[in-house]
Amino acid sequence: MTRADLPTPDDESRPYWDAAREGRLLVARCGACGRAHHYPRPFCPFCWSTEVAPERASGHATLYTHSTVYMNDLAPFAERLPYVAALVELEEGPRLMTNIVGCDPADLRIGMPLEADFIPLDDELTATVFRPATGGPTR
Repeated sequence: MTRADLPTPDDESRPYWDAAREGRLLVARCGACGRAHHYPRPFCPFCWSTEVAPERASGHATLYTHSTVYMNDLAPFAERLPYVAALVELEEGPRLMTNIVGCDPADLRIGMPLEADFIPLDDELTATVFRPATGGPTR
């Protein structure tokens, strides 16, 4: 049975999901304008070129904004409460929605350095999450 809370990878997003399962974060880079973007799609959202290719991101980010979720009765989120929903800005430029793990929500500060981590959702899909940077190399 398909879980309604999981994304359905398609041809454009499959490289992203495969890389996440291997502990790597991908962004897309446009060959025409040179800008990086995220989420995976077959065209550049800036210049509309189809010359886009996946590229490994550093995994370094800064916290752009966040909210701690204390109430959510939808499965599977109720089992995860409280959790931090966040928007992070990658070193490469794109911003992405994610969760922050590995720290007390009260310790989060806008602009704090973060690093990517990866949490399996099931046998096929792995989520990219972020945690406070330790100063060492990321995955």
